[in-house]
Amino acid sequence: MDKIRISKVDDVQLIRRGIPLTGTLHLTPHHLIFSHTPSSYPEPSQSHNSDSSSKAKPKELWITYPIISQCTFRPTPLASGLSSSIRLRCRDFTFVTFHFNGDREAKDVFESIKALTCKLGRIEKLYAFSYRPQHPEKDLDSWPQYDPRREWKRLGISDKSTDKGWRISRINEDYKFSPTYPALLLVPSAISDNVLNYAGRYRSRVRVPVLTYLHPVNNCSITRSSQPLAGFRGNRSIQDEKLVGAIFSSSQSMANGFPPTSPPRTPANGQTPERNLSDASSSSSQTPAADAQALEDRIISATAGDSDQGTAQIYGAQQHNLIVDARPTVNAYAMQAVGLGSENMDNYRFATKAYLGIDNIHVMRDSLAKVVEAIKDSDITPLPPNRELLAKSGWLKHITGLLDGAGLIARQVGLQHSHVLIHCSDGWDRTSQLSALSQLCLDPYYRTLEGFVVLVEKDWLSFGHMFRNRSGFLGSEKWFTSQNEAMSGQGNASGGPSLNSSSSGGRALENALLSAKGFFNKDNNSKESIVDSDGELADYGDSPNRQRNGTSPAGPKSGKNASADQKEVTKVKETSPVFHQFLDATYQLLRQHPTRFEFNERFLRRLLYHLYSCQYGTFLYNSEKERNEAKASERTRSVWDYFLARREQFLNGKYTGEAVDDRQNGQERLIFPRLDETRWWSELFGRADEEMNGNVDLNASFGRGTVLTGVETAEAGIGAGTSGKAVSDGIRKAGGLSAGMASLGLRKEDGESNGGRRSPNPVTKTEMEVEMQ
Repeated sequence: MDKIRISKVDDVQLIRRGIPLTGTLHLTPHHLIFSHTPSSYPEPSQSHNSDSSSKAKPKELWITYPIISQCTFRPTPLASGLSSSIRLRCRDFTFVTFHFNGDREAKDVFESIKALTCKLGRIEKLYAFSYRPQHPEKDLDSWPQYDPRREWKRLGISDKSTDKGWRISRINEDYKFSPTYPALLLVPSAISDNVLNYAGRYRSRVRVPVLTYLHPVNNCSITRSSQPLAGFRGNRSIQDEKLVGAIFSSSQSMANGFPPTSPPRTPANGQTPERNLSDASSSSSQTPAADAQALEDRIISATAGDSDQGTAQIYGAQQHNLIVDARPTVNAYAMQAVGLGSENMDNYRFATKAYLGIDNIHVMRDSLAKVVEAIKDSDITPLPPNRELLAKSGWLKHITGLLDGAGLIARQVGLQHSHVLIHCSDGWDRTSQLSALSQLCLDPYYRTLEGFVVLVEKDWLSFGHMFRNRSGFLGSEKWFTSQNEAMSGQGNASGGPSLNSSSSGGRALENALLSAKGFFNKDNNSKESIVDSDGELADYGDSPNRQRNGTSPAGPKSGKNASADQKEVTKVKETSPVFHQFLDATYQLLRQHPTRFEFNERFLRRLLYHLYSCQYGTFLYNSEKERNEAKASERTRSVWDYFLARREQFLNGKYTGEAVDDRQNGQERLIFPRLDETRWWSELFGRADEEMNGNVDLNASFGRGTVLTGVETAEAGIGAGTSGKAVSDGIRKAGGLSAGMASLGLRKEDGESNGGRRSPNPVTKTEMEVEMQ
C-alpha cells in the first residue's frame, strides 16, 4: 500500500470510444477500478416497472496494472481552465483517458499507477500470488491438465513400448543438461544419452533435436531444436548428425507399405534431374495462394531429387526429410560471424533444408507498435482506425507468413509422409509458433478445448518459451511519460520502441561483423548487438557440463534461489508479441474452418487477456525449471481453471469435428490455411469487422507470395543467401524458373550466370536486419 499515494478519486471523467462517463476511480494493490452508475433510462420492456428503472446498478471497468503498455500524464496549470488527464493504452487494446478536476490528484494517480506497474521488483509481488478464486474455480486444479506421459501415450509412445522408434530420456530430469528444456525428452530409441550429451555441445542453449509430435497414421515426426554452432569454420558434430539421421529414419518400418527413408537420389554428375525443377518452376508468376503453396512443395521435391526419370511416382512415398530454418536465409548465414549459423547440408545429405524468412522479435514488436499507432485514438474518438497505417504495419503479412510456414510443415508430414525438424535461433519463439500451428493443422485433438490446452502446455510452456521476458510483466518506466517530459525531449513519448526503428534496421553485413567483434570482446557483457538472436545472448559455446555450474540463460533466478533484495526489471528490447501472433494465426484457422474447432473466438481473446493480467501463474516464468523452482503450482492458480470453470462460454456452437473421416468432406483429419483469406482480428481490437476489414483488398495491402526464401541440399541450392551450391543445368534451362522463383519470393541465383557457381555477393541493407539493436 506504500506505493498508493491516493486510493480514491471522485468526479473522474472517463472517455472511451469518444463517450464520456463520470464516476469514481479506485486504486487497489492490483487493479485500477472505474465505477459509474448509468443514467436511469428504462428499457422498453421495463417501462411499466418504475423500481427497475430508477435503481440502475453501478458498472465497473477493471484494469490490471501489468496489462498497461503505455501511460501518459498531461498536467495543466490551474489558470488554463483545462483538466489534467491520464491516457492509458492496454495490451488487450483497451484505450481510455481519465480527466481529473485537480492537477495534484492526477499527479498522485499517475505516480501510483507507475509504482504499481513497474516498481514491484519481483514476479512474486504480482496478483497471481494473492489471488483467491471463488466458486466455480475454487474447486478446480488444472495444473495437472498436461501430463507429458499421457500425451505421449496418446501418440503411441510409452516406457513399455518402443515400437515406433522413440524412447523417453531422463538426461534432463534435473534440468542440468538443458535448463530451458522440459525434464523428460523424447529421442530416437537408437540414440543413447551419451550421444545426446555430446550432441548438446553443438546446439545453442544445449537445445538438441527432440520429438514434439508423432503422426498417428504414418509415424512421421515433428522435432524441434535450436541453431547449430557451425560458425565460419564450418564446425560439425558427428553426434548431432547421428541424432538427426536417427530421427529421419525412425519410420522405416511403416505399416502403410511406403518404402523406408533414403538419402536424396541424384545422377552421377551430382546435378538435380532437369525434369523436376522444370516442372516445379513452370507456374506463372501470377500465382494464386493455393498454387504458390503447391509450387513450394514441388520445388522442395525437385531440389531433393525425389524423382528420377523413368521412375513411377507414388504420392506420399518419397520422404523429403525437411530441416526448416525459420529465419531469413541471409540472417542465418550472418550468424556464422558469432560462431552460430545453420546446418551445412554436406553433413546432412539425407535431408533438404528450407528457409522460411520469418522475421525476429524486434520486427514483430515494431509491427504491433505500428498497429497501435493506427488505432491509438480509440479512446477519444469513435472513428474507425487508419487503414493506411494498418496496412503499413505489416502485421497481416507476418501472420500470413506464419500460416504459410505451418501449412508447408503440415503438408510435408501429413501428405508427403516426411519428417520435419524445426529451429530458428534459440528455438523458443518462431519454432514454437510453427510447431504448434502445424500440429493444429495435423491433429483434430488439438482443435478441441482440452487438446489446445495440452498444445500450449507442451509446445510453449514445457519447451521454454520465455513468457516473462517476452511479456514484460513487471513493466518499464519507459512506458510512462509526462507530457512536460515529452515536450522537453526527455523520456520516450511513444511509450515503447520507436515506430521508425525498423527503417534503419536493415544494416549491411559489416555491421554484423562489428557485432561479432563486440561479441568476442571479453569486456562486452551486453551482447545486445548480435544479429538474429531471439533474446539476450549467453555464451553459446557452453557445454552441458559448464552450464551445470551456471545459471539458466533464460533470465534471473526465481523462487527459492532468488535473492530477497534482487530487483527484476523488464528489458523492453526482449518484449515481443510472439504468443499473441500464435493466437492470431489460430484465429485465422478458426475463422476459415469454423466447424473444425471446439472452442470459439472469445476463448482466444480471453487467453490473450490473461497472458497479461497476471491473475494466474501459468505464464509468469520462462521455463519449466523456473516454474518448478518457484513452486508456481502450489502458490498460484492455473489459467486453465478460469476456462474450464466456464467451459460453456468458450464452446463453438458450429463445431462438428468429433468424428474424423478423410472420405467425408468437412471431416478430414487435416486442415490447411487459406492464405488469401487472412483478415484483421477485429474483435480483439474492439472494432466491427467492417471497420477493420471493410471494402479493402487486404491481399494487395500486404502482398502475396510465400514465406519460403530458400531451399538447399548437399547438391543444390535455390534462393538468396544459400551457400555456394552448384546449380544444375536443369535449373538453368528451366524457362519458367524466374517466374516460379518470383512467385515464391525467391531470388534468382547469381550462379546462373557464373558457370553454375554462386559468387559471393555483398549483402545489401534490404537483405538483412540486425536483430539485436
